[in-house]
Amino acid sequence: MDKLLEKLKEYLHMDTEIPFEEFSEYYRTLIAELNQTFGDLDKDTRVKALYICSIVQSNAEARAKESKANPKAYKKISAKCAFWSDAIKFNLGKDGMSLEEIEQATEEINTNI
Repeated sequence: MDKLLEKLKEYLHMDTEIPFEEFSEYYRTLIAELNQTFGDLDKDTRVKALYICSIVQSNAEARAKESKANPKAYKKISAKCAFWSDAIKFNLGKDGMSLEEIEQATEEINTNI
């Protein structure tokens, strides 16, 4: 998850938008990582995953509205990231984190980027 977060930081500091192919590849890597490791992630790593999913989701939503070539693909990416965000939040809640604590933890990541 750390590699994905570092790549996301790089993307967030760019002045231009990455092409669909690169966005889609990043998304596929994220989902593959979640599918393989979700059960083994510690709380901090799950918070990072939640942050990444929320950024990819909101970016995909915005691109779905603007894209003439790939709106359906962006909507699918957004929906899948929303699913994972909900699953991660639920899992963090089971571990005793309140919604306020979860928001605070993701906001802290955002501040450090």
